[in-house]
Amino acid sequence: MKRYSKEEILDTIRMLDIHNLDIRTVTLGLNLRACAGRDLEGTKERIRAKITEKAKDLAAKAKGLQAKYGVPIVNKRIAVTPVSLILGPLMTGDKEKDRKSAVEIAKTLDETAKSLGIDFIGGYTALCYKDMTYEDRVLIESLPEALSGTERVCASIVLATTKSGLNMEATMLMAEMIKETAGKTKNGIGCAKLVVFANAPEDNPFMAGAFHGTGEGDATLNVGVSGPGVVKAAIAAGKHDDTLNEMAETIKKSAFKITRAGQLIGKELAAELGVRFGIVDLSLAPTMKQGDSVAEILEEMGIGTCGGCGTTAALAMLVDAVKKGGLMAAENVGGLSGAFIPVSEDHGMLKAVEKGALTLEKLEAMTAVCSVGIDMVVIPGDTPAEVIAGLIADELMIGVVNNKTTAVRVIPAPGKKQGELVDYGGLLGKARVMRINTENPSGFVRKKGRIPAPMRALTN
Repeated sequence: MKRYSKEEILDTIRMLDIHNLDIRTVTLGLNLRACAGRDLEGTKERIRAKITEKAKDLAAKAKGLQAKYGVPIVNKRIAVTPVSLILGPLMTGDKEKDRKSAVEIAKTLDETAKSLGIDFIGGYTALCYKDMTYEDRVLIESLPEALSGTERVCASIVLATTKSGLNMEATMLMAEMIKETAGKTKNGIGCAKLVVFANAPEDNPFMAGAFHGTGEGDATLNVGVSGPGVVKAAIAAGKHDDTLNEMAETIKKSAFKITRAGQLIGKELAAELGVRFGIVDLSLAPTMKQGDSVAEILEEMGIGTCGGCGTTAALAMLVDAVKKGGLMAAENVGGLSGAFIPVSEDHGMLKAVEKGALTLEKLEAMTAVCSVGIDMVVIPGDTPAEVIAGLIADELMIGVVNNKTTAVRVIPAPGKKQGELVDYGGLLGKARVMRINTENPSGFVRKKGRIPAPMRALTN
């Protein structure tokens, strides 16, 4: 791969008509397995000490690089070892006491992140794609209290993989915990910090799904780059009679330039922190700012309104071109890498929902080709847990069968009805409560066991 100088990268950035180009996140992954122990206070202190030692300079160093290069670094984040993996020595068999211990760990993570100026800390996680250990169940059942009692902690539960199928018992339990978490927080905002996955990557820098995987080292810096506005502007600047091939080339070139900025800043920040540089996540992550929207990219590509016929095809083309362009610009690409379609965090998605063009069913179809899944979707607060479990199962099986990452981050907003507007503020944005099909799937989702792995899992 050709080595580009910093001057060349900065010149590339200057040549772009930049629209909200930013480094969406720098995420420091930390291994906390050595912090496990039989005494709660000692475990908490070891966790606090390890995170402080490794991340004490993260916010300040990121701020310095932002000033140096003039590229905003929006979020400074930490991802830790799945917490269920370090709960074992603390477990007594008394469910209530053990849940309290798990919540104490969550509060320790939250307090430590706050003291270091970290925006979010992920890894309050359990890996339940085949079965649930006692510790997994304890962590899951602690989610409502842990997420309502903390500000920065993010949780993720892995329910399915292509190799194992989907754990339906854990899926039903998670649906109940999503309902309970929503009920404990204003407008259900606790659920904005909670995501369930199929085929979750271990190096994802984006929240709420970031955790430091078991195959990672002691400390790794991963970067998430975002530039929907840059891609939209590049398409708009093209000739109106561009062929689809020419449009794809335009997207690839934009993705290359965006990714190069992330590669430069990520490597330099990792070196300053004295940790290994991991991956660049190529995902286009929108915000509620005008022009910083994945939906608006699709519309610039020629789709009348996001959600209309042709949307899935255009999104597939966009994601593929972003991956092809970004892949050549980074030493290692990972995470989710594609395009996010979070309804509450995308100005264009909100408009499409309000217009009636974008429905939950269409979103599900789009998730077959995007980088994640049903994301930041608000549904009526009285939606039954069984329906939420069915939604999760539908979405995650798209990932299982297609051997891709899919996820669900859904918010049953307490007291809210279809069509009402819910405002979460900041990066979480605002959304209309969407209609969900409430036909009862309980006869299926309440069965024990798991949906078996598909034939394509047998690739050994």
